Formats: sequence, C-alpha cells, structure tokens
Amino acid sequence: MNSTTVSMDGNAVELDRVDLVSGGKTYADVTADVCRPLESFPTKTWLIAFGISISILGAGLTAWGLTLWFGLGLWGIHNTNAWGADIINFVFWIGIGHAGTLISAVLYLFRQNWRTGINRAAEAMTIFAVICALMYPLGHTGRPWLAAYWLLPYPNDMGSLWVNFRSPLLWDVFAVSTYFTISLVFWYIGLIPDLATVRDRAIHPIRKKVYGLLSMGWKGGARHWHHYEKAYGLLAGLSAPLVLSVHTIVSFDFAVSNLPGWHTTIFPPYFVIGAIFSGFAMVVTLMVIAREVFSLKNYITLNHLEAMNKITMCTGMLVGLAYATEFFIAWYSGNPYEQYVFFNNRALGPYAWAYWTMITCNSIIPQIFWFKKFRRNVPMMFIVSVFVNIGMWFERFVIIATSLHRDFLPSSWDYYLLSVTDWVITLGSFGLFFTLFLLFCRFLPVVAIAEVKSVMKTGPKSH
Repeated sequence: MNSTTVSMDGNAVELDRVDLVSGGKTYADVTADVCRPLESFPTKTWLIAFGISISILGAGLTAWGLTLWFGLGLWGIHNTNAWGADIINFVFWIGIGHAGTLISAVLYLFRQNWRTGINRAAEAMTIFAVICALMYPLGHTGRPWLAAYWLLPYPNDMGSLWVNFRSPLLWDVFAVSTYFTISLVFWYIGLIPDLATVRDRAIHPIRKKVYGLLSMGWKGGARHWHHYEKAYGLLAGLSAPLVLSVHTIVSFDFAVSNLPGWHTTIFPPYFVIGAIFSGFAMVVTLMVIAREVFSLKNYITLNHLEAMNKITMCTGMLVGLAYATEFFIAWYSGNPYEQYVFFNNRALGPYAWAYWTMITCNSIIPQIFWFKKFRRNVPMMFIVSVFVNIGMWFERFVIIATSLHRDFLPSSWDYYLLSVTDWVITLGSFGLFFTLFLLFCRFLPVVAIAEVKSVMKTGPKSH
C-alpha cells in the first residue's frame, strides 16, 4: 500500500511506495515495450504455442462435429448421470472467468494500484473463458439448432413447459449473458486509450485504419479523459456485483435441488470463493507465460505475482473451510443420505481418488505460499497455479459425479467416467481458450499502457 505525508510546502510526498514498474523505465519505454509484440513478426515461441493451441482446438471441433452427427451417445453420460463432463466444464470455465472482473473492477474501486500490470490480460481471460463456457449448454441440448432457443427468455407461450422461469438453468442465461456483456464493454472501454497509441504508432495504412476505427477517434484531451474515467468507474460499479451474482446463480443449479450433496446453503459463497480461487490461479499461469514470452518482466513484476499468490492462498483456505463445513453439516444434520454421499461415496468410496486429488490440489499445495521465497519463485508459482486448476476441475467432477452416479434406486447405479469424446472436447476448450489468448497477445496490448504510466514513479523519493 502507499503511505503519504505532507511536506512543509503543502505537497503530498509518497513514502515506501511499492515499485510497480521496475528497470528505470520512462513513459516512452512503456509504450515501446508493450507495443513491440504488435509491431514485430511473431516470435518462434509464439508460433509454436499457437500451432499447438490451434491443433488442440481442431481436435475439439472434430469431436463436437462427431457429437452433433452421431448424438450424445458418444459421451460418457448415462441414466443416473445425465449432466456429465458438459456441465463440469461449464461450471469450471465460468469460474475461471471471475478473476478478470475481480481484478479490474473490484480492485479498481478499492484503488489497488498493483492491478495495473495484470488487469488487461485478466479482463481478456474473462471474455475467453465465458466463450468457452457458453458452448457447453448449447451442446448439451443434443441438437442445438432445434432446442437451443429453449434457453432464451422469450415470452412463455408454450404452456406450462417452456420457458420455465423458475428454473435456475434459465437464470444462468440471464446472469452469464449479462456478465459477458458488461465484461466485454468494460474491457473494450479500457482498451480505447491504448488502441489510440497503437494507431498513432502504426505505419501500414491498413493497421492505422483498423486501430483508428477501434479507438473511436480518441485524442487524449481532457474532455475525453473525463468521460473515459466516468464511464470506466460506472462500469466497474456495475461489474462488481456480478462477481458475486454470476457464480451464486450457477450454484443454484445444484443448491435448489433436493439431491443429497447438493441441497445446501453453503453453495453460493463456496462457489464464488472457488471461482475467485481458480480464476486467480489461471491469471498467474497466463502472466508467468506472458512476462517470459513478451519480455514484460518490468511491468508484470514479482510484486504483482506475489500479491496474486497471497489471494490464491487465502481463497484456498476458504475453499478448504467450505469442504470441512460440508462434512460437518452432513454429520450434524443426522441425515443418513447426506452422510452417505460425503463419507461413504466421496471420501471413502469409489470416487475417493478424485476427492483426495481435489483436496490435495486445492487445500494442501497452496499452503506453500506461506513462505515468501516460494511466493516469489516463478517456477514454483506456475506449478502451483496449474495444480490449483486441476484441483478445481476435479472439484466440479466430484460434486456432479458423486451425487448422481448412485441415485435412490440401487438397480440403476452406474459408475461415471468421461469417454474419449468427452476428454477431446474438454481439451478442445483449452485449445480455444489459449488460441484466443494468443491472438489477443499478438494484436492488442497485453499491459494497460495508460494505467501503468499512471502509477510510475516520476521523481525520486523523499526521506
């Protein structure tokens, strides 16, 4: 945090300010360093990464095509578990999309300057994660060209069946579409000053024209900045409640049912904290890669990464508390069905391998960040962030599979595992996510140029 005092001449003097831009950079250096990846030929590392991502995406699209042609029988779903990997991945990607809005909106409202080096990429991550999530409800309808409109909130003119406005699945449509729209506008508004900078530096006429259209005539005058700051603050205020509302409503898909393991009031805060947890871990993963590939270590510093690691550790402990609370409530309630799900099915049952993978990745491994040398160790934080997202994927798997594979009729019990098609579609979503992110890094500023300049030290410290 910044601390200030007032000098004898009445001017505020900053003391002990955290160095958010290292390397003694000037304003001109910031512009040149951030714009360099946009203005130069793609590096070999970027081309290799893009080739791998587009290949994985192609495999995923092929699996989707086979699903649409042959039907959902290619998935691992069965009578007791009709949700399967499709809804597991939907909840996972919605969770990933939370950190971008949190970093950009909530931290902006609380005037946390350390957000400036990472907020642009985090906002982009939100957009791409929601795009990955949206394809799953469409695919789960089986024939989206015949059934996808059932998800839309059109006037209920089909009797008592469609659209069921009391269903949380319909609430998802409202919540996620609103979240996506606000996040997209918020991201684009923040880009406008930097797009104008890229426009002014562009030499090729087509590049100049494209960035000129995207920057919407930005000139950087006082009037423009006044309107920009007002719009940015308003959108930040609108976005902040969405951080809580979106995953709360997603949790209602489970919590409003009467199914043991789902019917619990802890789900809304549990899902929100888990979403922030997984989202921050994904931001760390992306920032570690971006700072290495695009030489942005002076702008995405160890101070930024350490702050995110602290939040990851804190939210990881809260997630662990939620896990423990579920077991306590199952025991304290005296409900044999709840106790069976948690004790005999999850912790000690046929899905114990998935449950303890979740516990290890989410509640044990992040505790290494209690030690500063690990919080500031780049390879270590990268490994931990990857394990966190593996654990969060298994959390969604455990919630869905263990509560559904054994219903109230023992003769219909069945063991759920993902099919080959499920796995390829899941990997394909990661291919889509990283393809979009790599294209973003290639054509748009990864770091918010104007915001980074606003937190740079413009003079020596006073002592």
